Amino acid sequence: MTIKKKINEFLSRASRLVKGGGEVSVQKQMKSGKLNARERIDIILDQDTFFETDLFVEHTAKDFGMESQKLAGDGVITGFGKVGGRAVALFAQDFTVAGGSLGKAHAGKITKIMDSAGDMGIPLIGINDSGGARIQEGVDSLCGYGDIFYRNTQLSGVIPQVSLILGPCAGGAVYSPALTDFVFVVDKISNMFITGPQVIKSVIGEEIDAERLGGAVTHAALTGNAHFYAKTEAEAFEQIRGLLSFLPSNCTEMPPVQDEFRSPSKPLEGQDVLPNDRKKSYDVKDIIKGILDSSYFFEVQEHFARNIIVGFGRICGRSVGIIANQPMVLAGVLDVNASDKASRFIRFCDAFNIPLVTFVDTPGYLPGIDQEHSGIIRHGAKLLYAYSEATVPKFTVVMRKAYGGAYIAMCSRHLGANMVIAWPTAEIAVMGSEGAANIIFKREIANSHEPEKTRLEKVKEYEEKFANPYVAASRGYVDMIIEPHKTRDALIKALELAKTRRAPQYMKRHGNLPL
Repeated sequence: MTIKKKINEFLSRASRLVKGGGEVSVQKQMKSGKLNARERIDIILDQDTFFETDLFVEHTAKDFGMESQKLAGDGVITGFGKVGGRAVALFAQDFTVAGGSLGKAHAGKITKIMDSAGDMGIPLIGINDSGGARIQEGVDSLCGYGDIFYRNTQLSGVIPQVSLILGPCAGGAVYSPALTDFVFVVDKISNMFITGPQVIKSVIGEEIDAERLGGAVTHAALTGNAHFYAKTEAEAFEQIRGLLSFLPSNCTEMPPVQDEFRSPSKPLEGQDVLPNDRKKSYDVKDIIKGILDSSYFFEVQEHFARNIIVGFGRICGRSVGIIANQPMVLAGVLDVNASDKASRFIRFCDAFNIPLVTFVDTPGYLPGIDQEHSGIIRHGAKLLYAYSEATVPKFTVVMRKAYGGAYIAMCSRHLGANMVIAWPTAEIAVMGSEGAANIIFKREIANSHEPEKTRLEKVKEYEEKFANPYVAASRGYVDMIIEPHKTRDALIKALELAKTRRAPQYMKRHGNLPL
């Protein structure tokens, strides 16, 4: 065979393979409102940067008629590209090829690209669109999932791992996305569950459709399994590009710094930052945006545990992780879900050298039988552990309420905060003034001729003595008290000083996080 014929044969083979499952399958995918795997890759990556690997991989299964089936790329596309000019590795399951089912060769391609991402120190993007394990390959499929899970775990904290659920993801397949750092879902397209609606109905008799059981809204707002929710695939791709712009490529690098940045478009100066009534709520996002560059805040898990806010922003071009109580929801209390949400975000930022800025306004932990029986002790301990373990620079701004154990948990000086800033409106105390006065002065109030008048006087007395930042500042628990509009300048100086922070650690294998 001549060289020209060999080249033509190669081109013919490659041309067939890049068509995936064929025109009929591709059209079916399109009619379902979904892009195909190659379209997704083209959109998410910078133009003309995709570099494909393992196009010619084939399965070797021989049972149940598999020996006669040719599956293009074995149902998954792998390779490298760039996002925002920076290298990434990725895989995209191709639902047009055997429903994107995972067999041994399919898993082998994924684990190979995962290993390469780890070796090169670049982020990994996984696009999941699969019917699950390839039943015809039996235990080999289970082996493949196990190999992927193992690598997800080994790469955790080494490189950022991002998962997109752009189709079904059921059974054991859901655990790979769950092991990654961030999960993206799209309305009416994404589905994740361990057991589907039919199995649930047959086993326990409950009826539910796939969307309510494991759709995008369910995981974004109810379970917290998804970190980002989008209306369309294109929106999800933009979200990923936005996320990666804040992150380093691996744990040995510092996050990228933007040389050109703008001050907040809505600075705190001139604003009525907090309501005059201590009991009134406000949107803490307005304060966050009043401090970050260009007032741009990239929120994570926006729809889940909304009583706490987490996300990324920049201060003088440097990436920071933001954690903030949200007074608009449940008065900003800490509960089971809020503790989990904040803890995992803190640990991610710590793994990738992203400084933490915490904004505090919380009356404490959510009381109630449901919270106690749901394990608020254990879940709340996660937040204490995450902040205490974090070695990145940690800065805390106490805006208003910081009561009891929640004061400690929200990155107090006692958990290793590098700098604690308080506003004059801060209230740092064991508990709220009304509750405290009712306990401390119980007898005096009861014996008074005018109990309500006496109670109000004692509440005011307690407020003047303890519901302020000055007692904590006198003990050195607060480093500075400043006007709200000076917060950005203070954080800029603190970040500059903290560039070279080194945190001493005990020699150990690892700690035992209260999971």
